[in-house]
Amino acid sequence: MASGTAVNATSSGGSNDVSLEEPKKMTREDWRKKKELEEQRKLGNAPAEVDEEGKDINPHIPQYISSVPWYIDPSKRPTLKHQRPQPEKQKQYSSSGDWYKRGVQEHAVATRYRKGACENCGALTHKKKDCMERPRKVGAKYTGMNIAPDEHVQPQLMFDYDGKRDRWNGYNPEEHMKIVEEYSKVDLAKRTLKAQKLQEELASGKLEQVNSPRHQWGEEEPNSQTERDHNSEDEDEDKYADDIDMPGQNFDSKRRITVRNLRIREDIAKYLRNLDPNSAYYDPKTRAMRENPYANTGKNPDEVGYAGDNFVRYTGDTISMAQTQLFAWEAYDKGSEVHLQADPTKLELLYKSFKVKKEDFKAQQKESILEKYGGQEHLDAPPAELLLAQTEDYVEYSRHGTVIKGQEKAIACSKYEEDVKINNHTCIWGSYWKEGKWGYKCCHSFVKYSYCTGEAGKEIANTEASILEEQPREEEHMTKPKTLVEIHQEKQKEKKKKKHKKSSNSDSEGEEKKKQEKLKKALNAEEARLLHVKEIMQLDERKRPYNSLYETREPTEEEMEAYRMKRQRPDDPMASFLGQ
Repeated sequence: MASGTAVNATSSGGSNDVSLEEPKKMTREDWRKKKELEEQRKLGNAPAEVDEEGKDINPHIPQYISSVPWYIDPSKRPTLKHQRPQPEKQKQYSSSGDWYKRGVQEHAVATRYRKGACENCGALTHKKKDCMERPRKVGAKYTGMNIAPDEHVQPQLMFDYDGKRDRWNGYNPEEHMKIVEEYSKVDLAKRTLKAQKLQEELASGKLEQVNSPRHQWGEEEPNSQTERDHNSEDEDEDKYADDIDMPGQNFDSKRRITVRNLRIREDIAKYLRNLDPNSAYYDPKTRAMRENPYANTGKNPDEVGYAGDNFVRYTGDTISMAQTQLFAWEAYDKGSEVHLQADPTKLELLYKSFKVKKEDFKAQQKESILEKYGGQEHLDAPPAELLLAQTEDYVEYSRHGTVIKGQEKAIACSKYEEDVKINNHTCIWGSYWKEGKWGYKCCHSFVKYSYCTGEAGKEIANTEASILEEQPREEEHMTKPKTLVEIHQEKQKEKKKKKHKKSSNSDSEGEEKKKQEKLKKALNAEEARLLHVKEIMQLDERKRPYNSLYETREPTEEEMEAYRMKRQRPDDPMASFLGQ
């Protein structure tokens, strides 16, 4: 027996030595080829090594990681399977929809006691000591009556980290619908009760109607308790309206401070609109992108949702507002007391009148230059595009002839049918309008569903219009002739009109003479003032008199005109020749 066991032991040991053979030693040539292949794979010149599952092995992974240990299986190719998580060692977690079942089973209830069931109620899913039912005087085991239904056998659920902390797992949404229905019923009952109460008050006369004489004259009853109750009920609905937060910001109604929260989820970040590094620059500190990110993509700035921060500054009423502000500054420098924020209406009217006068002045200047030098024929010449018969404007057309891209905008088609011509008409309904009526241009018919009569319909319409015009003329001729008294009265009225015109002309001439005389006086006064100023400037500073006794009043138009005429301009190149 001892010899037999020794033989078996040696045979088993020999089999183990065969299975655990060490790999053969590589020659120097094979080792060099292997190293060259690894270098080529690392440089990307040779394809990567593939494991037993067909996946590429990264050539930069060390050999001691990719190769299978020789004592496990020396015949296996290099692989990373032993480095990946092994499926048999992975824990199987329950899905997010699995949860414990509540209540009892819905199948038929047992009619007799079953072996191993609860002695108290007869359910098969628990024992007597775990029974939640009231202890019976005689258990179901002995009576065989009122057997309780079996509960659900609870599964053994195993959740991961997120599943354990999921608050809504196992929640039934139908439970919330019960709460919604309950609140809607309460709201409906409140409304019906309120309407019933109003009807009773109107019937009893406690609540006055709106069209009563006291309401018409704005009088109110001092002790109207019912009205106060209704107002309080209406105020309760909007009681917490100030405490509601607006989307995108947190508003504190007590302190009146608005705090901006995170951006709205639907917004796209500015730096994600165009990923081209050569596109518009995004400043991460100020979160500003001044240029248009779609500038070189061929998109129209009106079609994109965001065209840069500068696009907002130069669109809408921004430009007109800036022009108005500039005009206000210039007008204030010239003596007009206007302000954009203080008197916006006054400034707007002044700016409109200024633009009208400026356009008139330019037109008069242009006419005077053309009258003096000529050259109107050069202004009436056709544009350069027509003369040279070529332009640099790129226009793209579709195969149907419509404009797709270019200066001309393609006409947007509506959802309704357009250019529909019925009853042999060559024009659409609404192409002709006369005396407040719409019609067809092809036959001048004002009936929408009439057949086209062409040129004959036009002639008939013109003859009818001429007949209608001649009728009032004939009525005028048929009127009675005027008497001599009426003719004399008309002549007297014409004479009075002519006299009134002559007197107005003479008055205007007198006003012009008065203005010229006032201007001469103002010029003389201005010359005297300039001489006085010159004398004072030549005196010593300590001997100059004070100006506190001067009269402070607003200068007249003639004084302002004299000041402008006598004012010396140092930037004028001819200023040195004025005194000669």
